[in-house]
Amino acid sequence: MEIFGETKNDVPLRFLGHYQHGVIRFFLGEFVAARALFEQCDRLDDPAHRAVYAALTAEHPYAVIPAHLAVILTPLGYIDQGRSRIDAALTVARRLGHVYSLVFALSRAIMIELATGSPHDAQRHAEEMVSLSTEHGFPYFLAWGTVHRGTALTALGHAQEGLTLITKGLSMVRATGSVLGTPWMLTRLAEAHRRLGQPGEGLNCLAEAAQIIENTDERRDEAELHRVRGDLVNATGDQATVEQSFHQALAVAQRQSAKLFELRAATSLARLWRDQGKPTEARDLLAPIYNWFTEGFDTPVLKKAKALLHQLG
Repeated sequence: MEIFGETKNDVPLRFLGHYQHGVIRFFLGEFVAARALFEQCDRLDDPAHRAVYAALTAEHPYAVIPAHLAVILTPLGYIDQGRSRIDAALTVARRLGHVYSLVFALSRAIMIELATGSPHDAQRHAEEMVSLSTEHGFPYFLAWGTVHRGTALTALGHAQEGLTLITKGLSMVRATGSVLGTPWMLTRLAEAHRRLGQPGEGLNCLAEAAQIIENTDERRDEAELHRVRGDLVNATGDQATVEQSFHQALAVAQRQSAKLFELRAATSLARLWRDQGKPTEARDLLAPIYNWFTEGFDTPVLKKAKALLHQLG
C-alpha cells in the first residue's frame, strides 16, 4: 500500500501505508523507525482527506496519530512530548465524539502513565476505558481495560485484586483469538506475582511471554520483560542471574533506543550494585543515562533515579 501510494501519488494510500507500517515497526520494537513513519502521517494529514481515512479505518486517524506518536516518544525518552501528544489525542477524540478512537487513545494514555510510574492516572483512565467499552460493545478494548485496571491496582499496592483482573483480561483477549500485546500482559501478570511473593509463578508468565516474542518477533516489551525477570529472580537470591537479566534489559533497550526502558533497567541494576557495596559502579552506570534526559523530571520514574543517584553520592 505504501509503495503503491507513492507510485500513484495517492495521498490517502500513502497515509494509510505509512500508518500500517508504523504500527508494525512499533510492535517490532523499532521505535525510531515507527516514529519517522507516524511523523510522515502527521505531515500528510489533510482535512480534505480525513473523511476518506475515517471510512477506511475503525479508528479516526486524525485522533489516533498523536496517540501512536505519544506511545513511541515516551519510551524514546521524550516524556513531555509524549504527554503533550496523548493529551491532544484525547482532546481530538472527545471533540469528534468518536468513541472508538477515544478508547484507543485512553489505552495508550494508560501505558504511558504506567511506564512513567503514575498508576493513579492510569487507574482513572482505565475506569473510563472499561466503562466506554462496556457501554459501546468493544470486547477487545474491554479486555485490555480490565488488564489495565489490574495493572494499576497492582502498582497501587492491591496486588491480589490486580492479579485477578489481569488474569481475567488476558483470558478475554485470548478468547478473541488475538496474540498481539500478550507479552506486555504476561509481564504485568508476572509483576503482580512478584508483589505477592510468588516468584515461581511470575517466572512462568515471563517464560510464556518470551516464547511468544520469539514466535512472533513482537519485541516492543522485551526490555521490560528482562527487567521484571531480574526483580523476580532477586527474590530467590540468585544474584548472578539477577544481574544478567538487568544487563539483558539494558542491551535490548539500548538496541531499541528506548531511553526510558534503559533508565528503568539501569535504576534496578544500580540499586542491586548499591546493595552489594558497589556505589561507584552504580553511580557510573546510572548517571549518564539519567543525565541524557531533558524532560519528564516530574515523573516518578525519573524522580526515583535521581533519588538513587543522591544516595550514591
